[in-house]
Amino acid sequence: MDTLTETFKALSDETRLRIMALLIENGELCVCDFVGALGETQSKISRHLRYLYHTGLVEDRLEPGIQRAGA
Repeated sequence: MDTLTETFKALSDETRLRIMALLIENGELCVCDFVGALGETQSKISRHLRYLYHTGLVEDRLEPGIQRAGA
């Protein structure tokens, strides 16, 4: 039950929900893609992605100079 609660808690934030919608629609994206699409700062997007990562909703993949996220 805790996992389900954490999942719904993560998705209760509008920015995180919009991030998940973009990932479902587009697949893997770069943090800069979210910044452009959502009009938020890189630090805010990174913070939300980290939250989603810790709840197990997204995975990350590092490339030199680029951080990507995927659902």
